[in-house]
Amino acid sequence: MSEFDYIIIGAGSAGCVLANRLSADPKNKVLLLEAGPKDKSVMIHMPAGVGQLIGKNTKTNWNYDTEGQPHLNNRRLFWPRGKVLGGSSSINGMIYIRGHARDYDHWRQLGLEGWGFADVLPYFKRSEGYDTSDEFHGSDGPLGVSDVQNTNVLFDAFKEAGVQAGHPATKDFNGPQQEGIGPYHVTIKNNQRCSAAKGYLTPILDRPNLTVETEALTSRILFEGKKAVGVEYTQNGNTVQARAGKEVVLSGGAINSPQTLMLSGIGKGEYLRKFGIDVVADLPGVGQNLQDHLDATVIEECLQPVSLHSQTNPARMLMTGMQYVFFKSGLGTSNGLEAGAFLKTRPELEMPDVQIHFVAASMRDHARIKSEGHAYTVHVCQLRPESRGFIGLKSTDPEAPALIQPNYLEAQYDRTVMRDGVKMVRNILKQPAMAPYSGDEVMPGAHVQTDDQIDAWIREKAETIYHPVGTAKMGNDDMAVVDHRCRVRGLEGLRVVDASVMPTLIGGNTNAPTIMIAEKISDDMLGKAPLPAEHVRIAEDDAASAA
Repeated sequence: MSEFDYIIIGAGSAGCVLANRLSADPKNKVLLLEAGPKDKSVMIHMPAGVGQLIGKNTKTNWNYDTEGQPHLNNRRLFWPRGKVLGGSSSINGMIYIRGHARDYDHWRQLGLEGWGFADVLPYFKRSEGYDTSDEFHGSDGPLGVSDVQNTNVLFDAFKEAGVQAGHPATKDFNGPQQEGIGPYHVTIKNNQRCSAAKGYLTPILDRPNLTVETEALTSRILFEGKKAVGVEYTQNGNTVQARAGKEVVLSGGAINSPQTLMLSGIGKGEYLRKFGIDVVADLPGVGQNLQDHLDATVIEECLQPVSLHSQTNPARMLMTGMQYVFFKSGLGTSNGLEAGAFLKTRPELEMPDVQIHFVAASMRDHARIKSEGHAYTVHVCQLRPESRGFIGLKSTDPEAPALIQPNYLEAQYDRTVMRDGVKMVRNILKQPAMAPYSGDEVMPGAHVQTDDQIDAWIREKAETIYHPVGTAKMGNDDMAVVDHRCRVRGLEGLRVVDASVMPTLIGGNTNAPTIMIAEKISDDMLGKAPLPAEHVRIAEDDAASAA
């Protein structure tokens, strides 16, 4: 049995950060396990390759499916998740969003000491390699962040239309004012995707105290009594065990982390015994509290040939790919998601409750349905759903997928917000700035007008926008799985560090917050004092003062 100080399960957004920070001390011997392959595919590193990664059954995608959704016409939804070095940060849309400052203040109010926005802002800044630094941004971090490039005329028109519809403009969703319509920051640097693997792992692969094993699927965590002492995994058909002298860290994500915990005997005891699993720790919250952003897409025909539809021509795709491979230039350098918005469906809300992603192309069913002509797509998702689901087991076989039941739209409130969000998008698209481009509405279609019709369309067409969290939540209540230091309750030597520990879903894309969590916990694991809190003013502070 190989001996290490730390074993990290999962080389995704959190795992790559931990591998980097823990192995920075040459005294620490670190093992990083990844179930997928190395991140060699050109589609990963070329920003425009995102459509090929999310919507296709590739080797770098877990290709999960949910159970039938009772409030979405019993449909099983496709859940793409990264199975490769970098995890989902290697296949995602590369949007860099932290969420709203109030999201983290809410965590602090839930009793999570050290997780207010002032506490986490320094870790966002430490991770960030933006072009400039200020009170909200860092420029020296491993995660390359940049402003969007290759702006299409449709993005400018959409932003102008949002202002015409009465929404504020904002230049920086990660700055003092999140509410409004404007450009996204992206995890693209030097015209290449900057995944967590690219930013944190690739530069340190030659460290002699770091071992990275790919195609290594974790079967279970090994215990001696209540102490985690190692990991068992399979690789190339062989069963391998490795021992951890200090800690085992589970960073498999909101699906795989609770599955691994349950297969290792950590979960609701009564439930585990049904599968013949010996109970190590009776923690009923494992797999519960699942939250995700549900997404509806409004698609319109584009009257001018300015969308990205031309890129679906095989010859053009080849030319774009060649230009990118040889010159790192052209449309291959863009993620096609350059503008968006954070809006309030009701003016009295403290912070935005819907997010919009604008795509200069037709994007249906995770890009698995081919574009049939020039069009553009507006994604709208509810940021803080009240519905809760769960992750369970279908089998004790680690290679079998987990049971995924997000339970979308169980709460009536969620249905109302989604409907209002669709109405807001339609209103933006009717503004004068979009008139030169606005053709017939493809989805939902002109025949869908009443509230009941919109609700029925959402039930038939809504999909995930890839932000599951919460299934091993931080907290102090009986359903909490880890404490505020991400240590699994009632056990020694085991932490969970990934999106599953978020107690509530933040208002935005989840990659940057997951990286922040790993940055913060790495200091705790190394015995370092937390970075000093940084207090900044946000727009809501000024609004409250005025009131």
